[in-house]
Amino acid sequence: MSSAADTLTETPLGGPTLPQERRLVTSIPGPRSQELLARKADAVAAGVGHTAPVQAVAAGGGVIVDADGNSLIDLGSGIAVTTIGNAHPKVVAAVQAQVAQFTHTCFMIAPYDSYVSVAEALNRITPGDHAKKSALFNSGAEAVENAVKIARKYTGKQAVVAFDHGYHGRTNLTMALTAKSMPYKSGFGPFASEIYRAPLSYPYRDGLDGGLAAKKAISMIEKQVGADNLAAIIIEPIQGEGGFIVPADGFLPALVEWCRANDVVFIADEIQTGFARTGEMFASDLFGIVPDLITTAKGIAGGLPLAAVTGRADIMDASHAGGLGGTYGGNPIACAAALAAIDVFENDGMLERAREIETVLKGRLQDLRATDPRVGDVRGHGAMIAAEFVDPATGEPDAALTAAVAKASIAQGVIVLTCGTYGNVIRFLPPLSITDDLLHEGMDVVAAALAAA
Repeated sequence: MSSAADTLTETPLGGPTLPQERRLVTSIPGPRSQELLARKADAVAAGVGHTAPVQAVAAGGGVIVDADGNSLIDLGSGIAVTTIGNAHPKVVAAVQAQVAQFTHTCFMIAPYDSYVSVAEALNRITPGDHAKKSALFNSGAEAVENAVKIARKYTGKQAVVAFDHGYHGRTNLTMALTAKSMPYKSGFGPFASEIYRAPLSYPYRDGLDGGLAAKKAISMIEKQVGADNLAAIIIEPIQGEGGFIVPADGFLPALVEWCRANDVVFIADEIQTGFARTGEMFASDLFGIVPDLITTAKGIAGGLPLAAVTGRADIMDASHAGGLGGTYGGNPIACAAALAAIDVFENDGMLERAREIETVLKGRLQDLRATDPRVGDVRGHGAMIAAEFVDPATGEPDAALTAAVAKASIAQGVIVLTCGTYGNVIRFLPPLSITDDLLHEGMDVVAAALAAA
């Protein structure tokens, strides 16, 4: 197998990458991947699963190459992380320059410019023109935990409301916020207290317009929690793990209005939806809302671990000195990567590309839906599109079909991810560096897998 350096090509978005092709030279998994998976079984905790049974050795553009020489179409982006493409040259250059300078001081010990620059960039590009401040962390779950801490400190109240189908992480507090039991919560309790759950707007299943869905949620909050006890509500503007559920128009604005009137902090969890993924820089912009606090991670740093809480300066400043932070939060290498990634998001046509990808994916999936009643719904925005699979006779979720289509697609060299409270949704999260040819080929494979299931 030749090395990536021997076979560089140019993608439409300008990054050097691997040959942009689906190529199967062995069955999946091939022998080298099988060797790694055997070692994984012996060395790695059983609770750490994997979706594609391959040993990744290179990735770029819209493909992942494994140790056996197979080139797989990547429709998952490492769960919406490598949005600008894997190993983007601007990110690589920024990381190489920073790692030669210093790898760590701890920002709380000896501050450095890149942390402040990332905070300034987030304050500028997140929704709203009010005064903002940011704090940096390592993971999405850590950002959510800190957003809740900040909201509780600011309001002097304790209760937090999350929503049906929501996913917010795997730590104790974020498991409590997360709706789905398996595999995220089962057996790991007891969970953090003062967490409540409200009904989400799910147009495909509840049939409610946004105003009625919001009225239902607010009524539950007022009766079962009470605004006087409520520090914050937290919601993904478009649900991620819960099934890429897009709320009906008017749902989110009504929640924001109620929060403003009741001294409740509105937290938008944009960890999966942020940074051009939905065709806007943040999904909140799609719905015309301005959160009090916004949590970000995943796509923020081109594949390096970084997360943030950004929000109204008065709320962010509520914590006492030393109340926020962490040893690795805002690591200088991750910050350098984030500054490069934000440059790409703002200046290299990422929003436009996400909307182009939406046109391709929705068009292909709507064509499938028109001819196959097992495709119950197609939804999403930008490069965050999903298909919900159902029993056509009853409309009930069909998790078995969904798993079969995903497994067959991966076996044919197309990485897709499943999600949804009922396990019946395939989500499409391609890197924005993917070509239209690869998108269409990937959808051809998915369509064939559905036909054969």
